[in-house]
Amino acid sequence: MALLAHFICAFQFYHAWSHASAYNETARQTSEVFGINWGGGLFINYAVAILWMTDVGWWWFAGVSAYRRRAWLLTLSWHSFLIFIIFNATVVFKDGLARWVGLLVCLTLCLSWVSIGRQRSLSAAQ
Repeated sequence: MALLAHFICAFQFYHAWSHASAYNETARQTSEVFGINWGGGLFINYAVAILWMTDVGWWWFAGVSAYRRRAWLLTLSWHSFLIFIIFNATVVFKDGLARWVGLLVCLTLCLSWVSIGRQRSLSAAQ
């Protein structure tokens, strides 16, 4: 819900519901950071929203036990993609305190992921 609220607020209050405005702002920020005037990151954000809603729908409609039994490669790919997005949004494209908090969040997510993976491996071995 927070991701969708973020999208709605960004389009309502910053872009006047204009895809072109959002694309141009994404291109400007990408140019500032990487020197490439490219707004395609906006489509990556759209993909995140669609994939996230699909993931939540899978969890809700298939049930938690079926959701947790999905292929490990799918979980690995999805979580890696999310951490990549979070890292870029909070560390690469931010500065100051936001960057440090983003880095802390990303490290915490990675450490949690490793810890949960170890617990699952131990449970499976027993």
